[in-house]
Amino acid sequence: MNIKSAEFQISNSDYRKCPDSRLPEYAFIGRSNVGKSSLINMLTGRKGLAKTSATPGKTLLINHFLINGEWYIVDLPGYGFAKRSKESREQLRRMIQGYVLGREQMTNLFVLVDSRLKPQKIDLEFIQWLGENGVPFSIVFTKMDKLGKVAGPAAVEDYKKELRKTWDELPPVFMTSSEDARGRDELLDYIDDINKQLKQ
Repeated sequence: MNIKSAEFQISNSDYRKCPDSRLPEYAFIGRSNVGKSSLINMLTGRKGLAKTSATPGKTLLINHFLINGEWYIVDLPGYGFAKRSKESREQLRRMIQGYVLGREQMTNLFVLVDSRLKPQKIDLEFIQWLGENGVPFSIVFTKMDKLGKVAGPAAVEDYKKELRKTWDELPPVFMTSSEDARGRDELLDYIDDINKQLKQ
């Protein structure tokens, strides 16, 4: 898929105020500092589209980006940033849960996982919650360039082994790097395939 246009549309804190359209939405979520903004910029080929920050937990809103005038990338807030107040964490939880469970246009949720880390409890619990609620999702391993050609895929296999303890069937898995654009074509082709199926 070629991305001809990518435009920021709207930011808000309530899924009920998201764009009033029937276009499919592909949402991206992950722990703070997992490389979400960098991945969105890499996918769209627009360096400053999603704002990247050295400070974890900067995305506090639901951000919509219109792609090719046909579908949306949705940048959701990162979860699990410990320095937030309990009240702020609860507010974010409600915002994320509201969008993920309440937004009919959400076609697929891409859960970003840092490939360099062992399976984190917070990610595993979130993935489990998605399964329990029947949310369509995929797992995207980020920062694959930081691991070697053998260590990277091995880390992903270890993660899948952990998931198989509670999952009979695993969701689609993508290995990406914002540095060398690894996984870009696979992710965009996946979205393209779903969009084509929706049009049938």
